Amino acid sequence: MHHVTKTFGKVVANKDVDLELRDGEILALLGENGSGKTTLMNMLSGIYFPDHGEIDVHGKQVTIRSPRDAFELGIGMIHQHFKLVEVLTAAENIVLGLDGKATVNRKEINQKVRDLASRYGFELDPAKKVYNMAVSEKQTVEILKVLYRGADILILDEPTAVLTPQETEKLFAVLRNMKKDGKSIIIITHKLNEVMAISDRVAILRKGEYIGVVDTDKTNQAQLTEMMVGRPISLAIDRPKVEERPERLQVIGLTCLNGDGVKALDNVSFSAYGGEILGVAGIAGSGQRELCEAIAGLYPTIGGSVLYTGEHEGEPIKERILGLRPDEIVKKGISMAFVPEDRLGMGLVAGMDMTDNVMLRSYKNKKGIFVDRKAPKVLAEQLIEELEIVTPGVETPVGRLSGGNVQKVLLGREIALSPSVLIVAYPVRGLDINSSYRIYELLNEQKKKGVAVIFIGEDLDVLMELSDRIMVLCGGKVSGIVDPKEVTKEDIGLMMIHVEDDKLAKDEPEGNKTAKKEGVES
Repeated sequence: MHHVTKTFGKVVANKDVDLELRDGEILALLGENGSGKTTLMNMLSGIYFPDHGEIDVHGKQVTIRSPRDAFELGIGMIHQHFKLVEVLTAAENIVLGLDGKATVNRKEINQKVRDLASRYGFELDPAKKVYNMAVSEKQTVEILKVLYRGADILILDEPTAVLTPQETEKLFAVLRNMKKDGKSIIIITHKLNEVMAISDRVAILRKGEYIGVVDTDKTNQAQLTEMMVGRPISLAIDRPKVEERPERLQVIGLTCLNGDGVKALDNVSFSAYGGEILGVAGIAGSGQRELCEAIAGLYPTIGGSVLYTGEHEGEPIKERILGLRPDEIVKKGISMAFVPEDRLGMGLVAGMDMTDNVMLRSYKNKKGIFVDRKAPKVLAEQLIEELEIVTPGVETPVGRLSGGNVQKVLLGREIALSPSVLIVAYPVRGLDINSSYRIYELLNEQKKKGVAVIFIGEDLDVLMELSDRIMVLCGGKVSGIVDPKEVTKEDIGLMMIHVEDDKLAKDEPEGNKTAKKEGVES
C-alpha cells in the first residue's frame, strides 16, 4: 500500500500510509483506538475505497472496489464479529455465495472442507450446524471460508479476543502452518504478548499515520508501546493488598434461563468481599452477562438468593436483593453500581450529552416536576478533569466520543455514587492501552476504598494480574474459585472448558476464615 489516505468528512482515518506485506510472513498491525488499523484493512479487503494512494498485489497495481475484487486477488478478511448463517452447517457457510449447480452435493462439499481443514491442522465437523458451535469453531469456519475461495493474503481482526489460552495456541499453530504453506497474514491485535509470540514483523499506526515497522525478534513490549502511544508507559498492573475484607455480597444457588429456555446460570454460588477485585473468567456465553445483570436486578431468575451485607446510616444491614428492581435496591439503602457490557445500549444514551447521562442516575431523587441540572453538570465537568475525558464539552453527545472516553463517562458516573459493590463487565473491551490502564487504576482506587469489585473480563493476562481471586464459569456453572498467584493461565484455561483439577478450588480471601474448597466440575 503506497500513500493511502482515507477521510470521513473532516476526520482523517488514514493519512499517507505505506504498508508492505511479504510472501509467507505474519505481520502484526498495532495501534491505539482510532489509529486507523481496521479502516486500513477495510480498504485492502474492499469494504472501503481509498481517497488517495495505490495498492499493489504481487507487484501489480490493482483497484479494489468490493470484497469480490479482493477475493479475486486472493485477499480475504476474517472480521472480529463473525458473519455466518447460524442455521446452516459449516460446509454450507463456507460455500455460500459461490457459483454452483442447481443442486448441492453435500457429501462432496463436506469432503472438500474436511480435506482443507486437515491440510492446515483445523478440527472441524463440516456437517455441524453453526448454532451448535463454540466460538473457536465459528472462527475456524470463517478462516476456512476465506481459504476455500483461494485466498493467499489473510487479514484477521482481533482473532483471539474471545478464545481460551488453549484455543489461542491451536489458532497460532494453524497460522504457522498457513505461513509454511506460503500464505501471507496480517493480524490486528492489542495483546502485545501475542504479537511477540506469533508475528515476524510489527507495523505501527498512530493517529492514522504510519510510524514504522520493526522485526519482532529485535523489539520488546515496552518499545512497541512507546511507538504506539508516543511516550514510555509502564505495563505493570498494580494489585494493592487491603487487609480488611468484609463480606459484601453472598450469592447462593443463582439459577436463570436464557431466551431459549436453557439454563444460562446453574446453581452459581460465591461471595464478594470489600477491598478485593473478584475476577470472572469464562469463554463467551458462559453466563457472565446473565450473572451481573441478575445481581443488579435487570435479569429474571428462577432460583437462588443474593444477600447484601453492609451499613446504612450507620446501622448494619443484611438484605435479600434478588428479584428487586434497581430502584428498589437503592431505596433499601444499598449502594450498588453496574457498568454493563453494552455501553451505548444499556449504560448511556448516545444522543444525550454528558450532563443528561450523569443525571440519569439522580433525576428521580428531585421532588417536583423540574429536574436539577446544576449538580449533574458540575459532576460532569469534574469527571472530564479527573478522568482526562477528551470531549469538546459537557454539551457534546456521548455518542460522538471515542470508545475509551465513553467508557470513562460510564465508569466515572457509577463511581461517583460511592458504591460499596461495583460490577463491571468487559470495561476495557476494544480500548487502547492508555485508556485500559486508566480503567485499571480506577478499579484499584475503588478497591482501596473498601469497595467489592466484580470484574468480568476476557483477557486472562489482565485478570491474573489485577484480580485477588478469579471465579471461572463454564456453561453457566462455577468451575472453581482460585487465587491467581497460585495457578497458571493454562490452569484457568482448562477450567474454562471444564477439565477437572481439585487443587484449583479456593474461595475466601486470605485472612477471612479458613479457605473453603469448592469442587471443580468435570
